Amino acid sequence: MSSFRPATRLGIILAALVGSLVLGVGVASAHVTVSSPDAAAGSFGKLVFRVPNESDTASTVRLRIQLPTDAPFASVNTQPVPGWSATLTRTQLDPPVTDDDGKEVTQAVSVVDFVADAGAGIRPDQFQEFALSVGPFPKADSLGFSVVQTYSDGTESAWIEPTVDGQPEPVHPAPVLSLTGASSSTSGSGSASSATGHAPDSATTNEPAGLALFLAVLALFVGGSGVVLGWTARRRTVSS
Repeated sequence: MSSFRPATRLGIILAALVGSLVLGVGVASAHVTVSSPDAAAGSFGKLVFRVPNESDTASTVRLRIQLPTDAPFASVNTQPVPGWSATLTRTQLDPPVTDDDGKEVTQAVSVVDFVADAGAGIRPDQFQEFALSVGPFPKADSLGFSVVQTYSDGTESAWIEPTVDGQPEPVHPAPVLSLTGASSSTSGSGSASSATGHAPDSATTNEPAGLALFLAVLALFVGGSGVVLGWTARRRTVSS
């Protein structure tokens, strides 16, 4: 009995630790993120904003996306979303920019506002994706966006906080999109922002999931070992 209990407790503790870690990963990924299958500096492409509903009682009924104005898009088009309407707000550019056709552009879309129809919205435990066709992308390494998510109970989540290397992760990080350095339409050249607001690479993105899997296997092994030790100890006690 004395050999069984400590090992079993260790297995339970490790299993609880794994559960907490997996839960933490799930919570961290529930941020508004942005991705693109074809984002490249100097080209046109698609932006996809993934919006999870984080409320247990209210639905997401509005989404306001602020586009960059220091390097504005000359072209912005929205993809229709059933149950939602979209409004574009334009701002005057000073100085104007020139598009790929050599035409001077004096206005650019600064805000895209998605509003749910009556009775519609993103309900608890659901998510929705909102897509824009934009371009050309600026010649930069990354592009940040400010997003405000409004719920049916009147509360808001402002995804506007910058993520700074070496500092703790903000509560509501602004979505960030990484861009390739040259104009290209190759699929997968753009990447989604992570929960921290950084554009992730494959090594950092898979690390929490790999660690959780390792700890889960370890917990099962230790727990199983505890059961075997306990059973062996009991047999020895009975035999003696």
